[in-house]
Amino acid sequence: MDMQGSRHLAVTQQQAWDALNDPEVLKACIPGCEKVEATGENQYAMAMAVRIGPVAARFNGRIQLLDVQPPNSYTLHFEGQGGPAGFGKGTARVNLAPPVEGGGCELGYTAQAQVGGKIAQVGQRLVDGVAKSMAEDFFKRFDEEMQRRHPQAYAAEAALPPPSVPEAAAGRRIPLWAWVLFGVVVLVLLLLLVR
Repeated sequence: MDMQGSRHLAVTQQQAWDALNDPEVLKACIPGCEKVEATGENQYAMAMAVRIGPVAARFNGRIQLLDVQPPNSYTLHFEGQGGPAGFGKGTARVNLAPPVEGGGCELGYTAQAQVGGKIAQVGQRLVDGVAKSMAEDFFKRFDEEMQRRHPQAYAAEAALPPPSVPEAAAGRRIPLWAWVLFGVVVLVLLLLLVR
């Protein structure tokens, strides 16, 4: 599966970078995550519990950060094993950039992932639903954690007038299927990264 998308964050590019590289923030924000531990430079071990329909499992995996360019981008390589429930592996490119106008920063990503085993057999609609839910949970938790850590950034953004959107771009919202796919990728990354 392949997916891509972007999201506006109220925090600065550096604050977002620091949070996305903080194992404690990731553990708190990833649904079902039991641990995220550094195992070396730009390497992490991860464990999480996931349920997709009738398939419930604890996944263990590892994540490696490649092509790290702070505070702009990195590539995540992940792989994980959930025993009889299946496996997952893939890559995700994460980019942070200042917004075109206003405060905060823009988070963009592209991801490719493969899953196998029972998880791949439960059906695309069910996997998509779980992925959407996990993606929504992650961003909600991440926003809440950023608000807790940087309340002044959110207060300042709330005081700004809404950004102007060119007429041609007004209809370019990220489609629901893209968020669902992102959720699946996040799920697979988490499952694969826990080992």
